Amino acid sequence: MSESANTSSDGAMQERKLLEPYTRFRIDPLNALREFYSHVRGEGWRGYDRVVGQEIFYPGFSDNIKSKVMQQDALRKQIRLLASKRVEVELGDGLLGPLGVEGEETEHRRRRESRRSEIENELRQVAEEWTDKMICKMDSRRFIRGAYYLTSQLLTRAYHLGIHSSTEDVDHLRAVAEEAAKKKQSIIFLPCHRSHIDYISLQVICYRMGLALPTVVAGDNLNFPVVGNFLQHAGAMWLRRSFGDDQLYPTLVQAYMDTLLQQGHNIECFIEGGRSRTGKLLQPKFGILRFLLESVLSGRVEDAMVCPVSTQYDKVIEVDSYVNELLGRPKPKEDLFQFLSASNVLSLKLGRVDVRFHEPWSLRGFIDDQMSRLEKRSPSADELHGGALRRRLLQTLGYQVLSDINAASVVMPTALVGTVLLTLRGRGVGKSELVRRVDWLCDRIRAQGGKIAHFHGNSTETVVDRALEVLGSNLVSKVEGLPEDTYQAEDRFQLSFYRNMTIHLFISEALICAALYTKVKFGGDAQGQSISYTELKDYVSFLSQLFRGEFIFPTMSLDENLQEALQGLERDRVVLTSRNNIVSNEIESVELHPQERESGRDNFDFYCFLIWPFIDACWLGAVSCFLLAPPPSYPTQSDATWIEQKAFENAAQLLGKTLYHQGDLSYFEAVNKEALKNAHSRSEEAGIIVATARSKDAKIPAKARLDREWMPQRDGKGRLQPEGKLWDLCERVSQSRREGKNRRDGATIKTRVLGLAGLVGRELWEGASLASDGGVRTTGSRRRKGIQTRAVL
Repeated sequence: MSESANTSSDGAMQERKLLEPYTRFRIDPLNALREFYSHVRGEGWRGYDRVVGQEIFYPGFSDNIKSKVMQQDALRKQIRLLASKRVEVELGDGLLGPLGVEGEETEHRRRRESRRSEIENELRQVAEEWTDKMICKMDSRRFIRGAYYLTSQLLTRAYHLGIHSSTEDVDHLRAVAEEAAKKKQSIIFLPCHRSHIDYISLQVICYRMGLALPTVVAGDNLNFPVVGNFLQHAGAMWLRRSFGDDQLYPTLVQAYMDTLLQQGHNIECFIEGGRSRTGKLLQPKFGILRFLLESVLSGRVEDAMVCPVSTQYDKVIEVDSYVNELLGRPKPKEDLFQFLSASNVLSLKLGRVDVRFHEPWSLRGFIDDQMSRLEKRSPSADELHGGALRRRLLQTLGYQVLSDINAASVVMPTALVGTVLLTLRGRGVGKSELVRRVDWLCDRIRAQGGKIAHFHGNSTETVVDRALEVLGSNLVSKVEGLPEDTYQAEDRFQLSFYRNMTIHLFISEALICAALYTKVKFGGDAQGQSISYTELKDYVSFLSQLFRGEFIFPTMSLDENLQEALQGLERDRVVLTSRNNIVSNEIESVELHPQERESGRDNFDFYCFLIWPFIDACWLGAVSCFLLAPPPSYPTQSDATWIEQKAFENAAQLLGKTLYHQGDLSYFEAVNKEALKNAHSRSEEAGIIVATARSKDAKIPAKARLDREWMPQRDGKGRLQPEGKLWDLCERVSQSRREGKNRRDGATIKTRVLGLAGLVGRELWEGASLASDGGVRTTGSRRRKGIQTRAVL
């Protein structure tokens, strides 16, 4: 396989194809056999015997790592501590004989030491067994050669246009890896996570570049027969999804991370934890990141290089199953063979994979920089406290990595087409208009500092054609028999996955346009559709708080962010700002630009269409809180008002589906469970919902109820009334919702929406099995005493 470099559509940047499709035996058997023979012999880079980094894939590698893990001081101390605690428990239970008998102290001390030593040995054996199951086993170079050939064959059959990256990124990463190898430092790869293919793509690239493969942190749910063993020998380590109350396992994980970093072995872990089902970056998960940060903070590791990674796909294999999960259908058990057969992955043509590397940076340098900034602020004693300081550093680290991933990302052709199709009015769009809007979108992305995937000198029309082919007729259909080729979104829910790959570039502009829409939706002259800067800022701040769990926002202040976004919108002639005087030059009001008004609001609508599905989801999240209002027969001032959270979320989805099909919800994607969970989390933080403390025991369900101050009123017939704090919240969110024919009559929608909420709410409460236990009444079939609650204020 040869490398190829092409000029990017963004200018002089070069692209390198790191993995090309293999020759098919049926098409050219001679060349296919020649390629296979090259891998068997390990010719050139295929031999993987001149690796940049510490030595891996040699006999005894896993035994060596296991031995070093067990020798870690922290692990040995924890084993000794746990053994001592166990001895004290047995001592208190009288299992070690009578205490305080004169003349028997020496014998008693001997028994204690003997028992402690015995428990230590038992714990050490347990730790060794767990370590053996956890660690990757890079023991055979011949194995990894075969594994590379097999996985790259499978990968290029599905992604027939290969794996691509930036030549500049690749060359710079190799230079950083060479320098890190001299210092015996690790590179911590932190990729985004959209597909199971992510596990393979970075490993394949590192192999092709001759870099030491990273140890991939993976959940043990993927450790199923045959495949799990294969992945473990190719570089995967298995981590429990939950540690529970285990006091040994976290120390063991820390010891393993310390060992890898001390030995300079590369590590790969997914900053989001699980795969994103929506196409957007998820909020950071701090589990494994906490261990890596602790290794450097504690001084056990001098430094490591952090490399955020963006992996983008023309088409993600699992999107169809993601939609099913988001609509509330049970997630199938992880099974790679089932995944491959169900997706017909070997016969699909899914386009290409694009992997981009952000410039690596020092973890020690990051810590020192954050400490320096904190000291300049004259921090309080609480801020410098060990636990608080570590949480602050960890959170900042997580969001910094997400920001870097967004900065490194490229927008794929399928994302361009999907975004355009979902941000146009009407059922479909002609080919010429589709091409024009894709060109316009590319210009806007570049203006925002984003990157476009390489077009290889092809025209936009050709790129659009290829994107439509990859998306397929089940997502985008062509209307036959018309004088111009016309396309329409067939499955808007699935297509939203690709639109969401671009929204991070325009979130500030979208929020501003949503705030302005609160005036524009009522029509009238230009003055009547303008909004004061104070009102705009207030509403954008309100939406930003609602979307804190949905998007990664710029780190600058709200005022700075607004000013910068408004300048861009005004430069593009989407909005027009009025300033109060020349001296202060402060913005007084914002309105649609006359040119935008004359052109039919296409560009303004684009930004609104981006954010409207999420506004709909927030509105549904607020309306669904009415479901937690118990029927009149239930006392609202007692503990009888609890409902199982899962039942509540299912009822909220049912309400959303009903509202959508009856025309009161514009976007079906608004009913997805991730958006509803985010909306309910914000309600918890605002004190609207009070939730039970989440138990580590999966058998104990989480529960929720409405806070008393947010409890809605009912009329004499028990019907929910459109008044009070909760309805006011619904109305405020609704101000920026997309106007629809069913929502012009305010009185009608109030009656219809609250009537449906009352109906679904009654079914929810009737379906709950109420029981009384120790004076506490709870929902569900399980009973337990002393429910501990928390209200996030």
